[in-house]
Amino acid sequence: MAVKPTKAEKKVAYDAKLCQLLDEYTQILIAAADNVGSNQLQNIRKGLRGDSIVLMGKNTMMKRSIRMHAEKTGNQAFLNLIPLLQGNVGLIFTKGDLKEVSEEVAKYKVGAPARVGLVAPIDVVVPPGNTGLDPSQTSFFQVLNIPTKINKGTVEIITPVELIRKGDKVGSSEAALLAKLGIRPFSYGLIVLSVYDNGSVFSPEVLDLTEEDLIEKFATGVSMVTALSLAISYPTLAAAPHMFINAYKNVLSVAVATEYSFPQADKVKEYLADPSKFAVAAAPVAAAAAGSTTAVAAAVEEKKPEPEEESDDDMGFSLFD
Repeated sequence: MAVKPTKAEKKVAYDAKLCQLLDEYTQILIAAADNVGSNQLQNIRKGLRGDSIVLMGKNTMMKRSIRMHAEKTGNQAFLNLIPLLQGNVGLIFTKGDLKEVSEEVAKYKVGAPARVGLVAPIDVVVPPGNTGLDPSQTSFFQVLNIPTKINKGTVEIITPVELIRKGDKVGSSEAALLAKLGIRPFSYGLIVLSVYDNGSVFSPEVLDLTEEDLIEKFATGVSMVTALSLAISYPTLAAAPHMFINAYKNVLSVAVATEYSFPQADKVKEYLADPSKFAVAAAPVAAAAAGSTTAVAAAVEEKKPEPEEESDDDMGFSLFD
């Protein structure tokens, strides 16, 4: 008969396993495990088997092991995990793609009934329609102020009713009614709260960012740096082109207003002295635009069907009559 390990031996084994995982994995997902059953957790472990390991445990034990391991190895980045261990959470150690692992975890959600005293994670709306309940069950609907009518010997809900709001506790009447209607409004599973990647901690929403989102955010940042640099006259790589253009405009303005000139300003002065040259310069552009319009009109004209010629018969007489 195998001898069961003592609590002290279990703690030592757990500490050794957690420290080994910390050394082996640099990516960790911190996930909430509220209302997650043992069978559901086992299915999640099977689904992640290969490149990910799910580790559950008491927060105090995990914090102690992480703190001692950080002191032993000198890697203070592990300490960033300690503030994240709040509530009923578990650690998912992975070597795979963080987004794919997070999506895989989200697949394992199980429907659950509304239990009395449970805080509703979402709004619960009872849809209209026939409930299949006999008229003796109308008391449940009356207590909850749900409009009903009797149709063919069964209770029918007339309009959709918001039975429970998100964040409210489920009452006994609401739980009994949902049970009778066979509605399991809630679903539970591991919910990723934070992501730890080689010492950095960030929100799981970051995993949903695409390359287009990153380019857009980078462009926004560059524009902000440019605007700030121009406002305080501080040269940066982003603001340098604008500064050169602005400097050229200032020098050009001085050259136009004074007798001083330089090759680039001579042409501007020439145009200002003879405004008709603006029309000459704009003529090729106007001609190109007109040519494109003519080409489009010709193409449309070609597609028009040719009118049919009228025959003598259509005119009502013959030339040889």
